[in-house]
Amino acid sequence: MTTALKKRLILLIIIDSIIVSFSIYMSHFFLNPYVATFDWMMFVSALTLLLTHHLFSSMLGMYKKKWRYASMEELIGIMLVVSLSIVSTAAIQALAYNMIYERALIITWMLHILLIGGVRFAWRYYKTYGLTLNPKRKKTKLVRNNPNLKTTLIVGAGSAGRMLARQMKGSMEVDTNIVGFVDDDFTMHHLTISGLPVLGSTKKIEELSKKYGINHIVIAMPSVERNRIKHIIQESQKVVKNVQTLPMIEDIALGNVSVNQIRDVSIEDLLGRDPVELDIDSISSEIKGKTILVTGAGGSIGSEICRQLVKFGPNKLILLGHGENSIYTIHMELKQLDIDTELLTVIADVQDRDRIFEIVSGYQPSYIYHAAAHKHVPLMEFNPKEAVKNNVIGTKNVAEAADTAGVENFVLISSDKAVNPTNVMGATKRVAEMVVQSLSKTSRTKFVAVRFGNVLGSRGSVIPLFKKQIASGGPVTVTHPDMTRYFMTIPEASRLVIQAGTLARGGEIFVLDMGEPVKIVDLARNLISLSGFREEEIGIEFAGIRPGEKMYEELLGEHEVHPKQIFPKIYIGVNNELPVTDLYNFINYEVNTLANEEIKFSVFRLLELKGDGLTSKNKMVENI
Repeated sequence: MTTALKKRLILLIIIDSIIVSFSIYMSHFFLNPYVATFDWMMFVSALTLLLTHHLFSSMLGMYKKKWRYASMEELIGIMLVVSLSIVSTAAIQALAYNMIYERALIITWMLHILLIGGVRFAWRYYKTYGLTLNPKRKKTKLVRNNPNLKTTLIVGAGSAGRMLARQMKGSMEVDTNIVGFVDDDFTMHHLTISGLPVLGSTKKIEELSKKYGINHIVIAMPSVERNRIKHIIQESQKVVKNVQTLPMIEDIALGNVSVNQIRDVSIEDLLGRDPVELDIDSISSEIKGKTILVTGAGGSIGSEICRQLVKFGPNKLILLGHGENSIYTIHMELKQLDIDTELLTVIADVQDRDRIFEIVSGYQPSYIYHAAAHKHVPLMEFNPKEAVKNNVIGTKNVAEAADTAGVENFVLISSDKAVNPTNVMGATKRVAEMVVQSLSKTSRTKFVAVRFGNVLGSRGSVIPLFKKQIASGGPVTVTHPDMTRYFMTIPEASRLVIQAGTLARGGEIFVLDMGEPVKIVDLARNLISLSGFREEEIGIEFAGIRPGEKMYEELLGEHEVHPKQIFPKIYIGVNNELPVTDLYNFINYEVNTLANEEIKFSVFRLLELKGDGLTSKNKMVENI
């Protein structure tokens, strides 16, 4: 315990001791003001009350409360401590003197609660407003002649909004003038909450912004559905540039929403999709104490998988990657965490079969998450042989090493571009899925693939490109005004991958319900707005569809759809396999003998696709 905490504890004990002694004396004085002296019964009662008060206060953690943020919970705690102390004192009186001073104890109980609660409230008032008797005067001093003043409207008058308002009003460092709340609960309208008026519903945001000159909106609705949050953000951004929001409800410490937890609205908030909920118990039972191997651990998805995995307490986590800098970065990040997991770094190329077999047999992991891959669509169109070597041969090497070593579960990170692929990257990912599906039929290892759409913020995705273009003054380049994509966040993708491992039975392709596809041009417009610009300032140019790109992405092919969810927001595809002889003939012969351009067409022939596989929308034939 620090010196400051010791001083605080001693001060509270002294104050409470004075209050307890004063309360029991005054109770006797009120009942008989002319003969209120300290007799033995009064002394024993006072001593019992004093000792039990400190005992119950310590047991219920009342001396550890942050009284500046006291709420109903702390008031109930005070009443419970005082009541238990009074009951204990009454019991001692009955045992020692065969009688109970009921009236004296009732008065003591009331005085005790009044004074203990009063001291705590006075302390909270002092820490919030200082010595002034006019709380508004402090705020006036802060905002007067302040060019950086934020005139703030809080959206949501629920518990999060109320706690946020108290924090913001009580912070000396925040140059904010809160005009009030808006909330769609009509029973709150025209009421005052935390000293602030509820000015109406969210439909009045534009009207109120003009009336009060609002230049800052904070959305304090962390548990509301994402679609609703998306709509409110979009309406708010029409009238105010500075729109912020609170973290999700599970990220807010119970009863302690602080000002520095407010964050700027991110592009993820505009997806309008509720986050994936995990089956924490099943994941923890599968991962805890195990040895886990993640390939491509330095990449966007691989590194996030590692961040999520360490929360479940694996015994060892092996970070395997080809680039030493990225592996070093994620290793150093995880080392800073308070975890018991042993972190091991391995530099290796998944195309090096002997090295991969050596690693897997040496470490004997229970789980392998295979995230190593080439994923950039246009680049792979011009380098198809490298795409095949890394995405197909690399997957085959790691998967067969897992089979040989008897690994429990193997999870392949796939892509929505593997559905009816029109590009080399998607085609190689589909072949990689077929590799693990074919192995699952004869292996003890449970092989599965996880298929999802574009990942916001990952390396090679549009978001970093758009941000760079906006920072340089524009324009933002979009391929086509009608092009759509499914999007998800990096944490969502990683959680899906981990959950899939616990659901695996062998051979499945898991797909996340990603909601509605998003137009790329709308994503660009939202990012421009979030960056504080208008489209008139940062223009959008259409550059045309690049080689291998689809206008629309799919998550399941026509013959893969299995309509029932096996887990909230997770679907499973129907197995559509390729004959093993054709698959391995391509891998063992054609990859080694064909030239770069020939490989491109060979991959699509393998999948028995119609058309040239590059610019037309292809469809799987009936047996795929």
